[in-house]
Amino acid sequence: MKEVNLYTDGSSLGNPGASGFCALLEYTKENGEKIYKQISGGEPYSTNGRMELKAVVEGLKLLKEPCSVIIISDSKYICDSIEQYLPNWIKKGFKDVKHTDLWGEYLHLSKNHKIHTQWVKAHNGHPQNEHCDKVAKANAQIYIQT
Repeated sequence: MKEVNLYTDGSSLGNPGASGFCALLEYTKENGEKIYKQISGGEPYSTNGRMELKAVVEGLKLLKEPCSVIIISDSKYICDSIEQYLPNWIKKGFKDVKHTDLWGEYLHLSKNHKIHTQWVKAHNGHPQNEHCDKVAKANAQIYIQT
């Protein structure tokens, strides 16, 4: 399996409010060359948590084959949900869980991959996390200006 890093971030101005997300895939070829793919977007009115999850889902959609994926996020919601809470949510039929539509997509998209998460502190100089933060906020700004 290819090993891929998936950097993600979401933003909501007002929370809820104008929102954006960014997902950046990073793959290192055998010769050391790094390959990147990015997807981003936004919504006129959403929450930060939803955009964090949207970034993960949209990033996984970019994968064309089963991979070992490390989702690197500054969102405890994302990291803790995937690593700890998701099995129990499934058992309980997602009762009282937010964003069930996106969690359903996540489950579908993740089934062929080996996924782990890594939490990073926000605004702490991590280059890819800072990049995703900047792009997510820029996408949210688009909806402020329209």
